[in-house]
Amino acid sequence: MTAQQAIPANIPGLSEDVAAAYEEAVEIRRDLHARPELGFQEERTATVVADRLKTLGLKTTTGVAKTGVVGLLRGGHSGKTVMVRADMDALPIQEANDAPYRSQNDGVMHACGHDGHTAMALMAARVLNDRRDRLHGNVKFVFQPAEEGPGGAQPMIEAGALKDPDVDLAVGIHLWNDLPVGQIGIQSGPIMASMDRLEITVRGKGSHAAKPHDGVDPIVASAQLISALQALMSRERNPLDPAILTIGSIHGGSTFNVIPDEVK
Repeated sequence: MTAQQAIPANIPGLSEDVAAAYEEAVEIRRDLHARPELGFQEERTATVVADRLKTLGLKTTTGVAKTGVVGLLRGGHSGKTVMVRADMDALPIQEANDAPYRSQNDGVMHACGHDGHTAMALMAARVLNDRRDRLHGNVKFVFQPAEEGPGGAQPMIEAGALKDPDVDLAVGIHLWNDLPVGQIGIQSGPIMASMDRLEITVRGKGSHAAKPHDGVDPIVASAQLISALQALMSRERNPLDPAILTIGSIHGGSTFNVIPDEVK
């Protein structure tokens, strides 16, 4: 284990078996980070997850909601079923880092921590499996595809991930680099926002840039619209009700001297 991989000494109560899993967790996370896959394309990732669950002796189901994986650990005693949930997909982002484990897939990157989530859930499976005889109840490990837009939890639920046995409690965690290592952020009620996707097409009338009066400029209209949309957040919503509206991309035109027909 390198100095960079050393376990921080300021984490109280870290058990020996969890500490022993640390190096393997780093190895898995870096392997997945180097080979990211987009939503519903997580074929290799799902294979890595399934192989490790099967090696532990867990009942493993693959192809859940296309590329999802579910592993079931039955404890030595009767009891309820707890679900441990992780997501597996990456984002369509070009990685600019120079780390040795940077993405090998052009235009795809684990920029939201799902590689870490998957590694952590696999290590939880390893540690809890070693304690199988002491467990009262079951632990269901759910590895969800397509969190970033095209899927989410609903396809997994529809495919029966919460059944056989029925899940009594679900737990999950999201990496957050703003918190120091060893510190967990938690609160009563919602802690992160749900996302809805918005796409607007502003249609105008194209013309030469030197003759704007002959057309209807969708770029100028889009600029006004983007600014006006922010007023919805500050003037149309209760200030005690948190909300964010972000316009993350704008596309229109293909050359400097022509007003386009539309802007997305």
